[in-house]
Amino acid sequence: MWTKNNIPDLSGKIAIVTGSNTGIGFETAKALFAAGAQVTIAARDVQKAKKAIQKIQSDTAGTGTLDYGKLDLANIGQVREFADLFMQKHTKLDILVNNAGVMVPPAAKTDDGFELQFGVNFMGHFALTGYLLPLLKQTANARVVTLSSGAATLVDSIDFDNLRLEKSYDEWRAYAVSKLADILFSYELHRRFRNARMSAIAVAAHPGVTRTDLQRNIPDENLEGMFAAFDQVMDPWQGALPSLFAATDASVEGGKFYGPDGPKEYAGYPALSNHHTAAMNDEALAKRLWDYAENAIQLTYKFK
Repeated sequence: MWTKNNIPDLSGKIAIVTGSNTGIGFETAKALFAAGAQVTIAARDVQKAKKAIQKIQSDTAGTGTLDYGKLDLANIGQVREFADLFMQKHTKLDILVNNAGVMVPPAAKTDDGFELQFGVNFMGHFALTGYLLPLLKQTANARVVTLSSGAATLVDSIDFDNLRLEKSYDEWRAYAVSKLADILFSYELHRRFRNARMSAIAVAAHPGVTRTDLQRNIPDENLEGMFAAFDQVMDPWQGALPSLFAATDASVEGGKFYGPDGPKEYAGYPALSNHHTAAMNDEALAKRLWDYAENAIQLTYKFK
């Protein structure tokens, strides 16, 4: 049973965790800090980020450092501002955890016109990773961990003609599409790291069934009914373990997917995920998604 006590010494490591003012992201940042990393809390609300830092410092005997940065993944221009400011402060980036997300909100668009879940969960992190690529290239053995979900297995395709709410909106399908996109991005990013002969690796993770603020758009009575259908619902500290394992453990392989080891991967401790579908492993679909994203936000990843 791998826990945060198995995290190696991270002294001197630089890390970013998006959406880390609460939930799984908060627990991820807290554990990295405790292990000695220099962690940036990247959040849309700066005041909440500052409060998260205060709470971590008061609750944790950490040897690392904590900083914060304003990151609004629903605005690509602001994502670039965050990345530019970060690169002015740092010369490397050892760990990037693309954790932040939204789940089944009412129909809405990002500032750039994408369906909100696709725009935040995937497009914002695609942009962030691309803008930070210069640091990843000059960091030995950097890791990019992107959070997905078991929901990625629920869809077998991406409708590229409905990523800006051009058609009807099904909040659960849109969530599943965004999480499938995260998996495809992670696998394709690792292939491109490998082709460029970079030492960086890209890894995907999912938290199983964890109670967090992510479910705030689900009515309480529906949420309790949903949770009652699962054998076990985890607290955020345990839901963060697959992310932490993917970000720090020496046994982790790039281009893989990690999640809890319990039945149906609802709960448990970190292990290789058994969630595999044809869509998740469709390299042609991954390349099409990559090309779509680069063209949509006019960002070209420069690996060499």
